[in-house]
Amino acid sequence: MDLSQEDWVSKLNADENAVILDVRSEEEVEDGYIPLAQNIDIRQGQGFIDGLQALDASKNYYVYCRSGARSAQACQIMNQMGFDTTYNLLGGILDWQGETVTP
Repeated sequence: MDLSQEDWVSKLNADENAVILDVRSEEEVEDGYIPLAQNIDIRQGQGFIDGLQALDASKNYYVYCRSGARSAQACQIMNQMGFDTTYNLLGGILDWQGETVTP
């Protein structure tokens, strides 16, 4: 499900079963990421699938990338793999107004 930043943040803050998932490349993550985000690069192909398979599919995933396109694709893949709840951040980290941290 695509959510605006405002809706994404309000759902995330109220969700005790939430996991933030950053699907950008390692290089992009080095420019800054949303606190507590796990990173699995969608461009890794089978590595991305393997990373997803290691996650708990019963949790709620708040997914983002640079602009929202790759994260939308990641949500589709995750839903096909049996993940119940995925939320795509529209506009990605480019439009993000909240806190970021750098590694």
